[in-house]
Amino acid sequence: MTSSPLPHASSLPGFGTTGLARSEASAGSALSSAERAGLNSAVDLLAGKRLAVLTGAGLSTDSGIPDYRGPNSVPRNPMTYQQFVGDEALRRRYWARNHVGWHHLRRADPNDGHRALAQMERRGLLTGLITQNVDRLHSVAGSANVIDLHGTYDRVVCLSCRTSFARGDIAELLERLNPGYLERAGDAGDVAPDADADVDDTFDFRIAPCPVCGGMLKPDFVYFGENVPKDRVERSYAMVDDAGALLAAGSSLTVMSGLRFVRHAAKNGKPVVIINRGATRGDEFAAIKLEVGVSEALAYLSEALPDIEDGEAQDL
Repeated sequence: MTSSPLPHASSLPGFGTTGLARSEASAGSALSSAERAGLNSAVDLLAGKRLAVLTGAGLSTDSGIPDYRGPNSVPRNPMTYQQFVGDEALRRRYWARNHVGWHHLRRADPNDGHRALAQMERRGLLTGLITQNVDRLHSVAGSANVIDLHGTYDRVVCLSCRTSFARGDIAELLERLNPGYLERAGDAGDVAPDADADVDDTFDFRIAPCPVCGGMLKPDFVYFGENVPKDRVERSYAMVDDAGALLAAGSSLTVMSGLRFVRHAAKNGKPVVIINRGATRGDEFAAIKLEVGVSEALAYLSEALPDIEDGEAQDL
């Protein structure tokens, strides 16, 4: 695909053919005029098309969950699947930090961006959501058609018997095995999007075995070095194929698990709009790239995008 320089919010022309009639309501009150101009150009491009939406960790930062690769994010070295299953000391360290981080992550609430996408789905503007996040905030906000590409933080699976457990039940088991640990750990400090808390006192933490077979338990989300289950990938491709355009929000698209859908959309002639502060690996495929706050941008788009009339063409 031949690429051309991306239009950014600072260089996009005006408000487009429909932008002048749009009010600067609450969704746009914190946006600069250049950012609103960029968003209105995105509205002009996306209007009349049902959207597939791909979200990443940058969407949840306004819910108090730090991202992986944002401009102000802390450098991280996530554990790989091979490290988790192959090194007991690393596995103990991971479970101790996850035990603390899970209690933090489960208290996070959806932000305006999550709620905006749920509202867009209710209005029939979306074919659905593909999220790289494991925090379940889309579902909590009310989105129904969500593909949790990397799994969710609230389930645990046994690698031997494949029994699935609620994370809350495993938390209670870990509490019994490690009485007083949460109190000793104190403030979780920095917590990664996968609930990995910045905790150093992990040497004597006791790992919970599978309550069914005694096997190895693992949080039921995709680690680095694991593959996304094939059925999730196929359902995600189908969601993009059913859409008239793809909106990627809050993801650097560094890993192929998300980038492939951007490439797929562009290859099939569907316009791609990317909202993310900082460069992404998919910028060359974007019709419009906006460097603006994700939750503010999604709230603005939710207000500005018109309803799709019955029978209205959505093909390019």
